[in-house]
Amino acid sequence: MANKTPQTEYDSPWKQMLQLYFQDFMQFFFPQAHAQIDWSRGFVFLDQELQQVVRDAELGKRLIDKLVKIYRIGGEESWLLIHVEVQSQEETDFPRRMFVYNYRIFDRYNRSVASLAVLGDDNIKWRPNQFGYELFGCTVDFQFPIIKLLDYQQRRRELEASRNPFATVVLAHLAAVQTRSNRLQRKQLKLALVRRLYEQGFEREAVINLLVFIDWMLTLPLDLELEFKTEVEQLEAQVRMQYVTSFERIARMESLLEGIEVGLKLKFGTLGLSLLPEISTLEDVEQLRAVLKGLETASNLDELRSLYQPTTDTPPEN
Repeated sequence: MANKTPQTEYDSPWKQMLQLYFQDFMQFFFPQAHAQIDWSRGFVFLDQELQQVVRDAELGKRLIDKLVKIYRIGGEESWLLIHVEVQSQEETDFPRRMFVYNYRIFDRYNRSVASLAVLGDDNIKWRPNQFGYELFGCTVDFQFPIIKLLDYQQRRRELEASRNPFATVVLAHLAAVQTRSNRLQRKQLKLALVRRLYEQGFEREAVINLLVFIDWMLTLPLDLELEFKTEVEQLEAQVRMQYVTSFERIARMESLLEGIEVGLKLKFGTLGLSLLPEISTLEDVEQLRAVLKGLETASNLDELRSLYQPTTDTPPEN
């Protein structure tokens, strides 16, 4: 476990931040649209409805998409829709997917739909913002605004000064891309981001939410994470705020592994311990919990192994 280098996972952290700070997201990335939305009337996420609209579309792997019901200031329509895509990698069919999602959403709700894209890939030249074709005088020209996160590399001073949560999101995302092959540098940048949060004096809830995002984006091997923990503890002694993400995860994982080791030995003897090395490579706390609980009912090692072996994802039934 100590030698395993966890892979950066972009889906969950972006999803959580969009859910928590959608208004800040719009203000940071799309200020003109933000100014035209009547935020006093609230907004509603329509994620389940979006799944139903696009569930049969085989249009490539996506990072994260959101469908949000909003109200426009002084608009003739009572409510409108914003479709957000955050794309982490270059994808040939991305513009077509944006077009398909847009017209399917429009067809379902008969409401105006704004499709917005945030591109988090590492190719500065990849900027898809249009899909269309022409045939026998019939023309389709679908254009959508994009945000290229790599462009913010030239705006770091602006990001450092901003108190919008998505300034921290962009800084963490850029750091994750920059340090894919250099985890020591990642530890240094991660510590700098934590120090920035503490020094800017965010409220505790915002600090914790952003720390979770930073921790998810800037994963470290266990040995470097322990070093990072020590350095953050020194920082916390100055600001009197407890860091609760990486370190609780490490403690939970170590505790679960100890319980699994005891359970394997008691139930299956020495043979059961042969499973411990592969279980120790798991980075998901929930998987470890499932294995520990599965020890109660599993009649053999194959049943236990089936709890954590990779399976093919299938769309949820609605």
